[in-house]
Amino acid sequence: MSDPRSIGVFDSGVGGLTVLREIVRRSPAESTIYLGDNLRAPYGVRSDDEVRAFSIESLDELAARDVKAIVVACNTSTAVALGDFRRRYDLPILGVVRPGAVTASLTTRNRRVGVIATPATVRSHAYFNAIKDENPAVEVYEHATPALVPLVEAGELSGSVAEAAVADALAPLLGERDAVGESIFPRPPGATIDTLLLGCTHYPLLRAIIEAQVGERIAIVDSATATASALAELLDINGLEAERTAAAVHRQLTTGDAGTFHDLAGRLFGSAFPEVEAVELAVGAR
Repeated sequence: MSDPRSIGVFDSGVGGLTVLREIVRRSPAESTIYLGDNLRAPYGVRSDDEVRAFSIESLDELAARDVKAIVVACNTSTAVALGDFRRRYDLPILGVVRPGAVTASLTTRNRRVGVIATPATVRSHAYFNAIKDENPAVEVYEHATPALVPLVEAGELSGSVAEAAVADALAPLLGERDAVGESIFPRPPGATIDTLLLGCTHYPLLRAIIEAQVGERIAIVDSATATASALAELLDINGLEAERTAAAVHRQLTTGDAGTFHDLAGRLFGSAFPEVEAVELAVGAR
């Protein structure tokens, strides 16, 4: 038994394309519909109620297009409202927090994991709780990095501006002190993280800069690969896989400017994208 319907993938902007890329690589026969709510990005600095309302409007759009499953490729939306989504829709809903948390808990050697994410994701403590569920002995240090998502949405993926923003974002987790000599994350001397979890799907697009900043001693984990594997397993368990010989079709939707989205996606991934469709959600920008 197979199901040729598309998989819905949702993010507040372009960051979820990192998850989409892994889904296409892991499950090449699966068709997809990607929706980026670029008009109202970033979500990470918004209130929980706004995140929930905006996300539901986007997921309603995907559900109306008869997708067979939805991947919430937005860490903020996953952290704030995944339970609400699963109660609202009668189809499988997969978030990105737990797959990333599982990978991080398995990767760390000294049981110290740093997490960079949006303010809303950090406020929810979703990664802290998910990592602790996997291994209560792991120390988790969460740090909000609100400057990075706007950087990615603007296409600033290299250069001095991006390097300075990443250095500032990572400094507390790397043991550096603030202006008055205090660390946000007090630890015993020499106790540093050995694993850094990128708790936002936008952040892998800055991975080259992040790797240069942290060096080889710290492993970098993002949820894209783990989420794609979890999705493949979910489709198999529920009998929703497409025929392996199927010709996949990929569609991109945005609430923002379609041309801007298309150009930015092409710059980010260096490949041709199909035409992007602009959509207007039920409520619109707020």
